[in-house]
Amino acid sequence: MLERMRVFAGNSSNVLAGLICDNLGISVGKANVSTFSDGETQVEINENVRGMDVFVIQSTCNPVNSYLMELLVMIDALKRASADRITVVIPYYGYARQDRKAAPRAPITAKLVADLLTTAGANRMLSVDLHAGQIQGFFNIPVDNLYAMNILLEYLKKTYTNENVVVSPDTGGVVRARALAQRFGGAALAIVDKRREKPNESQVMNIIGNVKGKRAIIVDDMIDTAGTMVQAADALLENGASEVIACCTHPVLSGPAIDRIKKSRIHEVIVTDTIPLHEKARACERIKVLTVSGLISEATRRIYYNESVSSLFV
Repeated sequence: MLERMRVFAGNSSNVLAGLICDNLGISVGKANVSTFSDGETQVEINENVRGMDVFVIQSTCNPVNSYLMELLVMIDALKRASADRITVVIPYYGYARQDRKAAPRAPITAKLVADLLTTAGANRMLSVDLHAGQIQGFFNIPVDNLYAMNILLEYLKKTYTNENVVVSPDTGGVVRARALAQRFGGAALAIVDKRREKPNESQVMNIIGNVKGKRAIIVDDMIDTAGTMVQAADALLENGASEVIACCTHPVLSGPAIDRIKKSRIHEVIVTDTIPLHEKARACERIKVLTVSGLISEATRRIYYNESVSSLFV
């Protein structure tokens, strides 16, 4: 029994937290997370957490700063309420793309966020598909980086059984695409060679690999404005692909993303619920949502019982 476990949710992850708690056979912790009239975050923990093993679930998605502040205040409230261990469960880690100095005098904001979480009182961090693996080294506390690949793979195997080619939308995602291809019946691998002129804009140059007559499955960790994904789909179809499927873990889907997907020739976009879809995205029939609740609930159960989590990393 999980008598000493408590699971709390921020406003970005109420639904996901409910699914996780259903899997664990417990209820979501009682807390009020709101704002004062001037926008200040207010948190009230409405049950005893003294000596408890506490998990706080919050994706730092849009609006990133508000949800990040909610998470920090919740951690502080739980620490001051004498929780024994506080594990922050961040299915989508905001600011993960700012993981290095990409230009002179630029910040490394992913490291700043790690420092904020640790200073607030987090004892452990659990996330899904961090944009950059080195972010784990930004923390001086244990970090578990889970992968949603098996969730996506299970759906792909059931739905798309014909000859497929797994496509990386850029050179940085080759390792992820190769791993999926190997598990997807040894599917072929292709790479989109693109040149990024400025943030959120990219120009597809050419396709490395044979996609002619095959279903192309583009795999990435996130879809933001969908510009790269749509351009990659066009390039793949122009190079003879029979159909294009896109899949990712984090559906950021900001700005013109949904309009671009609707106008594109992508057959289906497969995502997970690490980020809750906004209303416009929920109305898009091409988007298929898979849940990571089973993966996260199993990880939290193992952390609670001090069991190995490493088998969930593959």
